Amino acid sequence: MMQARLNSEVNCARKMPKLREGAPGAPRRALFAAAALGIAFLYGCGATRSSKYYQLTVPGDAAHVEKADAVPVTLLLGALMTSHLYREDRIVYGNTAEQLGTYEYQRWAEPPADMIGEVLLRELRASGRYRAVYYRRSNMQGDFALRGRLYDFKELTGGQLSARVTFELEMRNLKTGATVWTHYYTHDEPVGGKDVAAVVAALDRNVQRSVDEVVASLDQYFATHPVK
Repeated sequence: MMQARLNSEVNCARKMPKLREGAPGAPRRALFAAAALGIAFLYGCGATRSSKYYQLTVPGDAAHVEKADAVPVTLLLGALMTSHLYREDRIVYGNTAEQLGTYEYQRWAEPPADMIGEVLLRELRASGRYRAVYYRRSNMQGDFALRGRLYDFKELTGGQLSARVTFELEMRNLKTGATVWTHYYTHDEPVGGKDVAAVVAALDRNVQRSVDEVVASLDQYFATHPVK
């Protein structure tokens, strides 16, 4: 890293505009202008900063293996509704509900609402508890539809850094149109460091915890409401 930075500075220095040799009485303002241009050039070379991208841990898309006691239904997973902050790729921080900020060079590989949906879809498929699990599309046929809203997916600043995830899900019976199951989740996961990478790790742990809770809750619902 240090050698690359030195090489970059040397290259920038070589590209600096040189003063033209002239008469001893050359205007002083020309010297100042050339010096200012050289400083600006060097500053521009050293100020370049690349963005870092992060993603959640998504289970592998292994072949679906239906268990012998699987519920004979097809689940359709809709997109999570959320604010524009969580439909973009910026990592959000804040210590109040009224004032939030985003990091400029620390970003998500995909919008948080999409990543959480992908984790949930993969986990439901991997459980083997259902005949099929798909994203909800206009031409997709299913028995139950899941949808929800993401409220929080952010770093909580202040005395103790933590990562908050808050969302609500509901499931509708597509034959009757009735809402038959709801689940509300909120949790502040402690952050084990001072940098953004530690915040991302805490958010990832929080999402995995939330999805495990949702999968278990759905399993309990179908265990107590057998599908005929």
